[in-house]
Amino acid sequence: MTPYLVIDGASKAIEFYKRAFGAKEVNRSPMPDGSIMHAAIRIGDSIIMMSDEFPGGDSKSPTSAGSTTVNLHINSKDVDKLWNQALNAGAKPTLPLENQFWGERYGKLQDPFGHIWSVSMPVKMSEKEKEAKRQAAFAMMGAGEEPASEKGWP
Repeated sequence: MTPYLVIDGASKAIEFYKRAFGAKEVNRSPMPDGSIMHAAIRIGDSIIMMSDEFPGGDSKSPTSAGSTTVNLHINSKDVDKLWNQALNAGAKPTLPLENQFWGERYGKLQDPFGHIWSVSMPVKMSEKEKEAKRQAAFAMMGAGEEPASEKGWP
């Protein structure tokens, strides 16, 4: 399965994904006005296809829709390096990168085009540390608070 993103500014997004996530451009089919009819990039061993948003199309970009229903996830061998690379490229953190109770170092970012990305890698944590983070996250949920914070819940 391959995600297909609709983006307001697909050409700029391709360049951002290269800087932020080390993407490699696979192909690009521009329209006469320079907008992207179709393009594909590779991040790691995964392909992501995309296009610009077109009037009358059945899909909207996150900037037009006001949000996104998709979270793209990258597993990394060095998530701290990837996190900093994405921030330096212009991504904004939406959940801090930290060790989570399920045994991953995990965080979430929003790219300049409205798409949400999560990044992670497995980490070794003691069962005591995992349980403390789990209890904190569940206590927040039980109190009706949003657990998506440094308390450790995506």
